[in-house]
Amino acid sequence: MSSSKSSGASDHTVVTEGVISPATWNLVESKFSDFARETLTKLIRFVHDECMPAEELYHAQVGIGADRWTTIPPIIEELKTRAKALGLWNLFLSKAHYPKHGVPLTNLEYGIMAEVMGRAGHFASEATNCAAPDTGNMEVLAKYGNEEQQKTWLLPLLNGEIRSAFAMTERYVASSDATNIRTDIRQEGNDIVINGHKWWISGAGDPRCAVHLLMGKSDAKNENRYAQQSMVIIPANTPGVKVVRPMQVFGYDDAPEGHCEVLYENVRVPLKNLILGWGRGFEIIQGRLGPGRIHHCMRSIGAAERALELMLRRVTDPRKKTFGKQLSEHGTIVADIARSRMEIDGARLLVLSAANMIDSVGAKGALRDIAYAKVVVPNMALGVVDRSMQAHGAEGICQDIPLASAYAQLRTLRYADGPDEVHIQQQGKIELRRAPALWKRQKELEARTAKLFEKSGTPRPHL
Repeated sequence: MSSSKSSGASDHTVVTEGVISPATWNLVESKFSDFARETLTKLIRFVHDECMPAEELYHAQVGIGADRWTTIPPIIEELKTRAKALGLWNLFLSKAHYPKHGVPLTNLEYGIMAEVMGRAGHFASEATNCAAPDTGNMEVLAKYGNEEQQKTWLLPLLNGEIRSAFAMTERYVASSDATNIRTDIRQEGNDIVINGHKWWISGAGDPRCAVHLLMGKSDAKNENRYAQQSMVIIPANTPGVKVVRPMQVFGYDDAPEGHCEVLYENVRVPLKNLILGWGRGFEIIQGRLGPGRIHHCMRSIGAAERALELMLRRVTDPRKKTFGKQLSEHGTIVADIARSRMEIDGARLLVLSAANMIDSVGAKGALRDIAYAKVVVPNMALGVVDRSMQAHGAEGICQDIPLASAYAQLRTLRYADGPDEVHIQQQGKIELRRAPALWKRQKELEARTAKLFEKSGTPRPHL
């Protein structure tokens, strides 16, 4: 990697060549503060010089069998210490939105950084304390938690001392409509009692997981279906919390964090563990999901970039020839490379636009842009990874390179934080709202056209 001087008053050097395309950097550079430029430079070097070389060691240290769920690879803790010392810590939490705990980065600036981290899967994100589900949980506690809840749970999460789980999705329920959830939350004296059956609960299998943020139904008879839900804080070691099993995605179980099936049987926590207030659960998850969806998209761009880079190396490997030619000499391969490049760059623009909208008008005002990116990016990345897998042959679908794992994770994102169909349906309805105005404009256009013909005395050919 070589360095290029950023323009303007700043004398910070940003390492971009081979990592961030000149076109992308030219587009966003003017929106980067000096702090962001300096942080990006350090992050690129940290991810490429320290995180990516340690990936294989990380997976080797995870181990096999039952140990995979009790062992924390030492290398990740070493990298976390290193990242914290470099100031590459909690970069996702914007000071503009969370003044007390945030970092002075915009969503746009973080978008480029998350893409860099996404090149190393979840590995670099965890090393910098920017990994889901902790990011979303920290945002919930920073935005909606009271002082005691922040002191007890947010600060240890911000310090990377513990990890967390977010418990919303339920088994036997169509959880894409969050109003369907039926985990029962009720008050008994000064306690809250929880009974429910959740699954795909990210982070619940991690031995470092100290707290679950759970959404359930506390007022099923409320006429407002969006005021029936509440959210509570549950310490992971509370009696009645039972992690049943890790779920697998195409055989990947993501140990030691996992995506687990969890039972909550007569779980009892103090009333002070209620977040924000009764009936505020839906409000909280909407506030949580906006930025989180974009974080996933940002990282997915990075995963797609790495898949394309792997493909470029594979097809130019002089040892790998078919029918007397290198793979790069075959027309279908060249077309796949070109298509991948164009699709990545187009999807990135959607992500950066959504991030910029969040900075400008907030997550609620950027819902349309967030939804566009949420649908387009995982599908794009899946296509790029699939082409790279195809170019690699059998190697592309095995554990020796990260493509198969990336594919499994990206396929999951088409469900996570709302399935594609929900976002497409919503955006289609929003687009249809333009129809009356378009009809009005067309009638005005036709009237003006008719007047022009009448004034000119020219007969209209189609009448």
